[in-house]
Amino acid sequence: MARIVVLGAGFAGLWAAIGAARMRAEIGATDIEIHLVDRNPYHNIRVRNYEVDLSDVALPLPQLLDPIGVSHAIGEVEAIAPARREISLVTSRGNETLAYDRLVLALGSEVMRPDIPGLAQHGFDVDTYAAALRLKAHLAVLGRSAPSPGRATVVVVGAGFTGIEVAAEMPARLTRAGITGGRRVILVDPNPVVGATIGEHARPVIETALSSLEVGTRLGVRVESIAAAGIRLSSDEVIATQTVVWCAGMRASPLAASLPGARDRLGRLLVDPFMRVADLPGVFAAGDVASSVVDGLHPTVMSCQFARPMGRFAGHNVVADLAGQPMLPLRIDWYVTVLDLGDWGALYTEGWDREVRTTGAAAKATKQTINCKRIYPPLSGSKDDLFAAAAPTVQAPPPTYGAR
Repeated sequence: MARIVVLGAGFAGLWAAIGAARMRAEIGATDIEIHLVDRNPYHNIRVRNYEVDLSDVALPLPQLLDPIGVSHAIGEVEAIAPARREISLVTSRGNETLAYDRLVLALGSEVMRPDIPGLAQHGFDVDTYAAALRLKAHLAVLGRSAPSPGRATVVVVGAGFTGIEVAAEMPARLTRAGITGGRRVILVDPNPVVGATIGEHARPVIETALSSLEVGTRLGVRVESIAAAGIRLSSDEVIATQTVVWCAGMRASPLAASLPGARDRLGRLLVDPFMRVADLPGVFAAGDVASSVVDGLHPTVMSCQFARPMGRFAGHNVVADLAGQPMLPLRIDWYVTVLDLGDWGALYTEGWDREVRTTGAAAKATKQTINCKRIYPPLSGSKDDLFAAAAPTVQAPPPTYGAR
């Protein structure tokens, strides 16, 4: 029996596994095994890790994969040997080797953690569900503690998409934790403006929202060190804080660097429209670990907006390739961003120039539709529902409500 292995159960990996199972059923290929490996037993709705409520952002894999006949296991990927078509894993049983006939690499991305004194010991992040729970527990402990220097101050490092969302949501998170008096949220970034990569059309809206939420900024500075009781900036300012949330950039899974082939500046493997990795026979890649030019001009960005369709097409194509069937190229001719701005609302932009479409409550309604409905797999346990959602098609842009 031929085996397809999917590495990773994030947005790309989950949908690659479901998409592969759908294609397998469509062509009646009962001689193909599909096996998914992830370090966790759940699918994390990762883009919600910054939110106040984390109650439904980790979805058990058996609920999603058992109904469609996809086997799954927990393991840490140590190495990939494409010449031998083997994967080295560490599981609860020890070191194991897993052979494959086709591979879908969907190990995603991780937050960059530079060698800054104290970051590893004292920094928090929302990169994973476990990290988000750790931050939540930390805030809860602070909420039960007596007032002390830095208790009510949160410093968020990185004023890109994630950092802005974390900072904008933080006032509500502090309220939930019972921290109400004299609190401060400060956003730190080496760039001279907030949201340097988000574009000049969106920036005034972001600045207005952060001002309304009383989120302060320290721009044009870098972090020199972090301690349990404070953070030192390159300006020599020391901010008393017990909570530093690190959101300063993303990179592809380091395992991508161990494979031959071209990569971009973020460490992502370059893939063709069929999600095949150049010069690696039998290897497909999707999501944050891969870069594909999807409209003839623009490469994908690290977001679930691209990871989900990349996964669906990779899953369809890996079965088609194994079975000698025609593959389907992925083309996406639209791009939007919807940035959560906490209790102020949100920001919805369209196009690669990020023209502002809606803001405030109207954009927030779109963001909630995305975060709570659009990016979720069917939870009914129905094979038909899962297969319908995994069709190799590209969704229309998310809905808009009202006007700017």
